[in-house]
Amino acid sequence: MKTWDAAIVGGGIIGLSLALELRRHGARVLVIERGEPGREASHAAAGMLAFCDPDTPPALRDLCFASARLFPEFLHQIEDESRQHVDFRRHGTIDFAAPGHPDPLGEGWRELSSGEVQQLEPFVSAPPEMRATFLPEQSVDNRGLATAAALACKHREVDFSSGSEVTAIELDAGRACAVRTARTRFPAAAVINCAGCWAGQLSPIPLPARPRKGQMLSVIDPEHQHRRLLSHVVRSPDIYLVPRSDGRLLIGATVEDIGFDKRVDPAVIQQLHQHAANLVPEIGEMRMHEAWAGLRPGTPDDLPILGATSVPGYFVATGHYRNGILLSAVTARMMAAVVRGQDPGFDLSPFSAGRFEK
Repeated sequence: MKTWDAAIVGGGIIGLSLALELRRHGARVLVIERGEPGREASHAAAGMLAFCDPDTPPALRDLCFASARLFPEFLHQIEDESRQHVDFRRHGTIDFAAPGHPDPLGEGWRELSSGEVQQLEPFVSAPPEMRATFLPEQSVDNRGLATAAALACKHREVDFSSGSEVTAIELDAGRACAVRTARTRFPAAAVINCAGCWAGQLSPIPLPARPRKGQMLSVIDPEHQHRRLLSHVVRSPDIYLVPRSDGRLLIGATVEDIGFDKRVDPAVIQQLHQHAANLVPEIGEMRMHEAWAGLRPGTPDDLPILGATSVPGYFVATGHYRNGILLSAVTARMMAAVVRGQDPGFDLSPFSAGRFEK
């Protein structure tokens, strides 16, 4: 019977990135995905690398900065191994915040006058009384990234099992030894749970990962598909707008704590569209291209669960909430080190699964 050095449960960008990193170190890797790789939270995201966001929990900030630094090379490797180009935009973010809101994190940001906002983004109607700042952030086409990561994994000869749900993580003498699905059993020396908001449903230890629903839409101007309405990501307290290089404009997003519900509510989508039109009036005349909902993996304290667990051979990387795309680069590097018994380079104690076992 074939065995693997590592069996990764979950084929989102976290699981795919980790599979690539482990494979680069020579491990035999299997990714087990109940559906199609990259089609859950990774597919539904907006792809903002929002490492300047002052609402990021303090314990997470160093990881966000580190991952942002790693991201260009991380993406280059994925593009090189997949032979796929992924839209990666470095134009920055224009952020509108209420007076008194904390300053952005990190360096390189600056306040903008109304005239500077108008010069940078002529179609934006700056909200009155709002403070505008320029943030040196990037954005990436998350769907293209996940597709390319899956292709890179196949190029690296990572094995895949798709279309069958995991029913159990098996233990032998208290150690993780295999992953069982409805169809078969996959023996592995290490099991890494990267199953997003489903992670707690199959874990041998408590993992209070929970879904945080987000509804979004995209618009496109059918008469001017090659016109660039926006160059920068634009954020306000009500809405964010993320331009893509192919002419689409993503508008998001809600944060809803209502369980495993991926239904799209037309009234909510209409409200998002209206908020976007308030910020950029021309959006009101643009045709809706797509509307969707996804389930972000959250935790009770809004911090991810990362690292080894009290069960030997069992590791967890989930709960990235709104930062899964951004944190994929550093998570892959840290978790590959942990699985291989090496120093991850960061103190992972704030993210330990053990904080929920007390």
